[in-house]
Amino acid sequence: MPELKTNLKEYRAKLNMKQDELAVLVEVRRETIIRLEKGLYNPSLKLAMDIAKVFGVKVEDIFYYE
Repeated sequence: MPELKTNLKEYRAKLNMKQDELAVLVEVRRETIIRLEKGLYNPSLKLAMDIAKVFGVKVEDIFYYE
């Protein structure tokens, strides 16, 4: 079964953005960002879209199945 993976940490690094800064922008707790980056949490469609919007990319650029 495919597993959801993420490039979130890499996108944050490109902008030199901290986890708490992203959390504020997408209105979640920092712990949610940590869990997303570790692959321990699958985002809702709204959260995935909000994150993609912050980076100006498509959802599939950040979240993908492997």
